[in-house]
Amino acid sequence: MKEKEEKVCNAFSDVLLPVQDVDEGDADVPQLCSEYVKDIYMYLRQLEVRQPIRPNYMQGYEINERMRALLVNWLIQVHCKFQLLQETLYMTVAVLDRFLQVQPVSQHQLQLVGVTAMLIASKYEEMYAPEVADFVYISDNAFSKAEIWKMEVLMLKDLNFDLGRPLPLHFLRRASKAGSADVEKHTLAKYLMELTLMDYDMLHYQPSETAAAALCLSQLIIDGQQWSVMQEHYAGYSEDHLKPIMQHMTKNVVKVNEGLTKHVAVRNKYASSKLMRVSVLPQLWSPSLRNLAAPLLIGS
Repeated sequence: MKEKEEKVCNAFSDVLLPVQDVDEGDADVPQLCSEYVKDIYMYLRQLEVRQPIRPNYMQGYEINERMRALLVNWLIQVHCKFQLLQETLYMTVAVLDRFLQVQPVSQHQLQLVGVTAMLIASKYEEMYAPEVADFVYISDNAFSKAEIWKMEVLMLKDLNFDLGRPLPLHFLRRASKAGSADVEKHTLAKYLMELTLMDYDMLHYQPSETAAAALCLSQLIIDGQQWSVMQEHYAGYSEDHLKPIMQHMTKNVVKVNEGLTKHVAVRNKYASSKLMRVSVLPQLWSPSLRNLAAPLLIGS
């Protein structure tokens, strides 16, 4: 009965909201799947709910959030070294956290789990994935190829070979299209999203929430653009819903800007001209941004 009521409400919303169809001009581009792209994103929203990451899942573990942040910071550097797709990085971290929340590991196994997660993600996303030997080398021979293969089997079994969790990148592209975001806003949103990969307090947010919050904050930072009715419709979240997530994102920006963290791989990466140097934009030092982050910086 509840599902039926939600469908009716959604149907009325589709009729009443003054939004245009952002896919209506894509009929001549088969790769954009304009006929069923809305169904695809509806399915992705359902899928992310079925594959959640629990908040504070490491409570009682031998490893902790600082060890995880150190690992992810290193994995980002490895990802750059191997020149892998951006999807591979997000999937690596998703596989890492989904595995760790069902299979606690010791401190000395954590790096092994990290490189194995990247191996799995590379096989899933890349046309030419790095060899197992490459991961042994990049890890300074901390473990053998046999250990990586054994861990790969364990991780895939514990995940039931279910690797299709949606990525924030998927939803960011949709929100950017709905808001006609330019390259700078889209790239800054990617920077804000990538910083969340090391934030243990943000792991439980759905990929669609993270993407929407990143673009909403990016627009506000660059030129004060508000979250539009169109973006709310296609992203599925109001600006009020996104504000707590945006607050965490500003906290991450302030921490890397003010030297409150040693994990600066993402900031260094987005300081390159290739990525429009968005991590060093002067707007990221604004007092309003720091004020938004202030409640979460107490004790930092």
